Amino acid sequence: MKYDINKILELLPHRYPFLLVDRIEDLVLTDDLVEVTGIKNVTINEPFFQGHFPDEPVMPGVLVIESMGQVAAVLLKLYTEIKENERRLVYVTSIDKVKFRRPVKPGDQLKTVATLVKRRGNNFKFKFRATIDGDLAAEGMMGCVVSSGLTLKPEA
Repeated sequence: MKYDINKILELLPHRYPFLLVDRIEDLVLTDDLVEVTGIKNVTINEPFFQGHFPDEPVMPGVLVIESMGQVAAVLLKLYTEIKENERRLVYVTSIDKVKFRRPVKPGDQLKTVATLVKRRGNNFKFKFRATIDGDLAAEGMMGCVVSSGLTLKPEA
């Protein structure tokens, strides 16, 4: 299953310059596997490259993590029972074992695979792998909660 930027804009509250996923390439929702693959096309026009670093532009690691989280948020919006007009947000609750293996630079296509490894109510744990042309760029684990309003308290 593939989703373009228009569908992503329907699912996520993020907007430029903080929308860090351009399309969903694959979505698997089975009893055995819940996984999503998302793409971020990194261009020299990204505002963060103005200061990070002007002579050697590198995407900040925290934004690589944010991109991975947004890919997971798309999956959660499609996977959980969220009604179409219901206001639910996905919040990051933990980041574990993150390792950056190579820098992300202008012209790169960051491909993130987020695999659901655990669910308890509205709390979710994902394993991430982000690659560029098949080379590992970043990996780690992320916890998320689906909530309404501006609270980290999960819904019953």
